[in-house]
Amino acid sequence: MSDSEIYVRQEGRGSSLSDYLPLFSLTTISALAGLAISSGGGEITMTTFMHGFMGVFLVIFALLKIFNLKGFRRGFTMYDLLARRVRNYALVYPFIELGLGLSYLAYFQPVATYWVTIAVFAFGTLGVISALRRGLDIDCPCMGSILSVPLSTVTLTEDLAMVAMAAMLLLN
Repeated sequence: MSDSEIYVRQEGRGSSLSDYLPLFSLTTISALAGLAISSGGGEITMTTFMHGFMGVFLVIFALLKIFNLKGFRRGFTMYDLLARRVRNYALVYPFIELGLGLSYLAYFQPVATYWVTIAVFAFGTLGVISALRRGLDIDCPCMGSILSVPLSTVTLTEDLAMVAMAAMLLLN
């Protein structure tokens, strides 16, 4: 029996907003923290807000993955195209995410940070699309193995939002 046979989407799973409460909560907290960080400099700009938001968001989500690297790896290798071929990429990925988050917060090499964000999340989007097309019903590894949120179009939107925000910062 293959993974896609084991993890076939259960009817109704992911159809309720309450299924995504942990994700919405962490996104809201990240946005509020981004706003607080950007207001510390006096003037709130799109760049300072997005750096604060993306930095906090990526650090929190990396931390959730790092809490249980083996659990994250199990879920991530089910859908990520690179992790399916190179399993240890799933062990490195949370640290890539952590590095990106810290880079946003520190304004470290911003252009390189934007490009790496675009590359990592655009490529990740392809794996999410593939998993959704196959109808996989797994908890989204984006929350590590700590919180249960189904892999869905919300995951896809999250990845695409990271790509869009990094592209906006790059073009700004």
